Amino acid sequence: MSQDIFKELRIDHDIQRDLIKTLTKTEGDSDQRKRIFYDLKHELEEHAKHEERYFYKPLLDSDNTQDKARHSIAEHKELDDFLEELSTTDMSSSSWLKTAKKLEDRLIHHLDEEEKEVFPMAGKELNKTQKESLGAEYSKEMKQENCRN
Repeated sequence: MSQDIFKELRIDHDIQRDLIKTLTKTEGDSDQRKRIFYDLKHELEEHAKHEERYFYKPLLDSDNTQDKARHSIAEHKELDDFLEELSTTDMSSSSWLKTAKKLEDRLIHHLDEEEKEVFPMAGKELNKTQKESLGAEYSKEMKQENCRN
């Protein structure tokens, strides 16, 4: 059973926090680092795609939430840029870990900002039916992308 959009997004935010914290504790060009990086990259890409479709799209239509929605979408692009840099950098180099730690800082900032600033604004903008239907659609898509059981 799906929950409202905020609960659904928080589930993924918690997964992302765990993955990035685990990733920055890995060492070298290890299988563990590769696996966790792949999982994080897949999770972030699918989350951003579906969050933009099922959460930010309706917020872009409102004058009250449009600026925050645009800001968050821009942060998704910034996170994508870090993922791309990590994908093309030797995992055993010190620069890879430095970039991963920058990604961690930006990701945690982004998730905290969404939960503390965007969610309250969106909660006032969306009605109960919208919150539940957006949550159901988002959850369905994430399951289809193998991001959830």
